[in-house]
Amino acid sequence: MTTSTDPRDPGAEAAGARGAAVESAAAVPIAADDRGRIRIGTASWTDPTMTAAGVFYPAGADTAEERLQHYAATFPLVEVDATYYALPVASTAKLWVERTPPDFVFDIKAHALMTGQGTETRRLPRTLRTALPGPVAGKSRIYAKDLPPDVLDEVWATFREGIEPLAAAGQLGSILLQYPRWVFPSSENRAAIDEAVERLGGLSCAVEFRNASWLNEKNAERTLRFLSDRNIAFVMVDEPQGFKSSVPPVTAVTADLAVVRFHGRNRETWEATGITPAERFRYLYSRDELREWLPRIRQASTEARDTHVLMNNCYANYGTTNAREIAALLAGDEV
Repeated sequence: MTTSTDPRDPGAEAAGARGAAVESAAAVPIAADDRGRIRIGTASWTDPTMTAAGVFYPAGADTAEERLQHYAATFPLVEVDATYYALPVASTAKLWVERTPPDFVFDIKAHALMTGQGTETRRLPRTLRTALPGPVAGKSRIYAKDLPPDVLDEVWATFREGIEPLAAAGQLGSILLQYPRWVFPSSENRAAIDEAVERLGGLSCAVEFRNASWLNEKNAERTLRFLSDRNIAFVMVDEPQGFKSSVPPVTAVTADLAVVRFHGRNRETWEATGITPAERFRYLYSRDELREWLPRIRQASTEARDTHVLMNNCYANYGTTNAREIAALLAGDEV
């Protein structure tokens, strides 16, 4: 990994020096008030840029078990992004429980097929692939609309079964339902959100939009009321502005859980194709940019039982550094 003079992308060494100054700041939840706590973490612990030698994990933390144990000693929350690409497996979730403290929390990203997005056919479990009709099985990429109802039902059931060990252990946070930019405000799409929440059967759900029209002047009030009436968390975001997929940084709490996700502010890569998620969100926030969110997060934490703050700028140690820094700032420490 190279070093740069760009403060938004200075390289792992410079970011690591900033993180080292507040190394233990995010290790435990921050008490918000009598009502709840603020948990801070990142949206990955396994990205190759993060697991590279000397970036975040100490020397000797070479196995999946050692890395998760180190991460869980550093942060009380993580978002599992891998479940967007491949359906979760209960045996893996059971290992996550065994390798983390009992109060550690996993937020789980819904599989692509659950939010109207495409997935690689080869990444489906064999039992699902063999159940696909011939014309569908031959496609390299499929969508929920391509699936027979019984196969789609099995997708949802498999997802539920895969995360059950987390739920049973009390370590399941929320299910992130991230809807793509082609999902716009409509009766049909609101019904799809209702169906998703119903299929998840009482699990805590959070919705993130990637179409700005959900929060425009015409629709914002209705959108937030729709979520609030169903106790679905509205995901507050920090992300590049000026695109149709840009959602403004609205502060709103619509459920017992408040969720804030930081995607970085890299306009050049926000809608780029053919790049990895780490490259898309490759951005190190300045401390002043993080300070912009302190009153918003504090306000949200007075309205919710729990508040989850997640850094999705998971290139190298950018996310872990910013997570530590915003934790220190929220705790009142100057960094």
